[in-house]
Amino acid sequence: MDFILATNNMKKLAEMQRILSPLGINVKTAEMLGINLPEVEETGSTFEENAQLKAVSACKTANMPAIADDSGLCVDYLNGAPGIYSARFSGEHGNDEKNNDLLLEKLSGVPEEKRTAHYVCAICCVFPSGNEIIVRGECRGSIGFERDGTEGFGYDPLFIVNGKSFGRYSADEKDKISHRGNALRKLKKELEKYI
Repeated sequence: MDFILATNNMKKLAEMQRILSPLGINVKTAEMLGINLPEVEETGSTFEENAQLKAVSACKTANMPAIADDSGLCVDYLNGAPGIYSARFSGEHGNDEKNNDLLLEKLSGVPEEKRTAHYVCAICCVFPSGNEIIVRGECRGSIGFERDGTEGFGYDPLFIVNGKSFGRYSADEKDKISHRGNALRKLKKELEKYI
């Protein structure tokens, strides 16, 4: 069964495909399907609301089951920022380097014990029938003092779990503990009721 993924982020696609393919689900981007998805303004005040906005739009446009996620980093010292604004923290959407620079700048001089944070991933799956599934996964960690590793994307080189940055985790290692991995396992459980 084909599902459209409301993103062109190939790394997100690969993560979703690894976890959902055992259910016989093929996750594809709009580009792979030759479909143009309209740009969705993320006007929600939560990760769940933004994921839902994107999934509903993709489902209506493609007339097929759609999956969308909204994820981000919540830093305790920054009162949960960047949160839902994670991808555009520096003012430029999707510029990982600038976002990481700004995060390090805002945490300059902050001691290790106050650098706690968690990643959040909300995933919404919408079916043409109108059925909807919304799940949330989290992963707790802390923010390092400098980038470490080249794996993953976003804030992964700064996000430390079990003494190692996500930038040093293999895809399989990360899937087992990450916010997206946790959310996808919940989604998989829910999808088993439909498939």
